[in-house]
Amino acid sequence: MTAVAGERQGPLWKLARRWPTAVALAAAVLVWGGGLGDAADAVSGLGPVVLLLALEYLILNQIGRREASWPVIGGMVAAVFVIELLDVVDLTTVAVAAALVLLVWGTVTGTANGRGSFGIQAAGMLGFGAIALVAMAVDPDLGRYLVAAGWLLHGIWDAVHLKLDRVVSRSYAEACGVLDVAVAAMLLFLL
Repeated sequence: MTAVAGERQGPLWKLARRWPTAVALAAAVLVWGGGLGDAADAVSGLGPVVLLLALEYLILNQIGRREASWPVIGGMVAAVFVIELLDVVDLTTVAVAAALVLLVWGTVTGTANGRGSFGIQAAGMLGFGAIALVAMAVDPDLGRYLVAAGWLLHGIWDAVHLKLDRVVSRSYAEACGVLDVAVAAMLLFLL
């Protein structure tokens, strides 16, 4: 075994390979540090994000470029910032409109990953979308649990995609899964 190969087996190398988990935990600290407020604040702030989590998978499935996972999430974060800054249209409305465009586009033209993959991502978009929209429409105390369920279920969604190595990059699936479970736990235990 060469010295370089031996170094890649050591604990520091193994830790460095978990950078997506470190990024996710740092993001979770930012969510926590930003304050979850009360149940109503948590639902209004984190509910629409459940839509965005599914929307990214739908976008990446439609374009068929897993390596675009991080640039797409970066673009989505920038878009959310602009939407919130301009305060002209509601983020939930934009997310639902974008999802509908992608669902129609995928249904009419197909996707780079095939109809089967599109069907799975479309079902995910509809399921996570329903959870988010219902959570924002019900009493905030119940909505908090629904939003937490959406985040937790999306963490499982990420784990499945990580295991199957499909639609999104492995690093993104790992980071998103860790963040999703952390946010779900915060919603359940820190409010």
